[in-house]
Amino acid sequence: MGVGKSKLDKCPLSWHKRDSVDGDQGCHESDSKNSENASSPAFVVHSNGVEQPIGEQDRPEAKGEGHEEQAEEEFLKFVILHAEDDTNEALRVQNLLQNDFGIRPGIVFAEMPCGRLHLQNLDDAVNGSAWTILLLTENFLRDTWCNFQFYTSLMNSVNRQHKYNSVIPMRPLNSPLPRERTPLALQTINALEEESQGFSTQVERIFRESVYERQQSVWKETRSVTQRQFIA
Repeated sequence: MGVGKSKLDKCPLSWHKRDSVDGDQGCHESDSKNSENASSPAFVVHSNGVEQPIGEQDRPEAKGEGHEEQAEEEFLKFVILHAEDDTNEALRVQNLLQNDFGIRPGIVFAEMPCGRLHLQNLDDAVNGSAWTILLLTENFLRDTWCNFQFYTSLMNSVNRQHKYNSVIPMRPLNSPLPRERTPLALQTINALEEESQGFSTQVERIFRESVYERQQSVWKETRSVTQRQFIA
């Protein structure tokens, strides 16, 4: 589940509010452009604001049964929760962990599907991955949604035994949040320090395959029980 550049370009982050003008410019073509191109297919607008060519509603990719569904069914190694302004830094860290350390697959929160509820995306991201990385930057404390994310992640790790020690604060190279300004709840957890000499050792000690496999097993069992209940 690598970085889908086209996905990030096509739609604004699903977890931030946008003015209607921005939404029209980012995700939809204007009515004037549609009228100029007579050969363009007709579009239907769904309740989530997504335009879709008429006749493609029944295709698997139109229903999200292609790449996104496959991605949702895959238990990830990690998810990076970050401020909106830190998307590029989150992508850099994602590539670092995946390419330099072989910790894959991972995802940044900006890659979560557009048009879905913020809380649903957060639940899927945290519970659908073995580790939750909190990108501690100067922007982190300015974002109310980030504060909600890290408190929710911490509570989840406390309430679920298999999620114990799964929340990993990380200070990246660019604009790291100073230790003295880090929320008290996160100061009790050893943070990944990218600029430290022991960073590689920290990564190897934290992201152990045995931990991933244990969490993946619990995740599969939980999904199996849920599906059986749904069928019944």
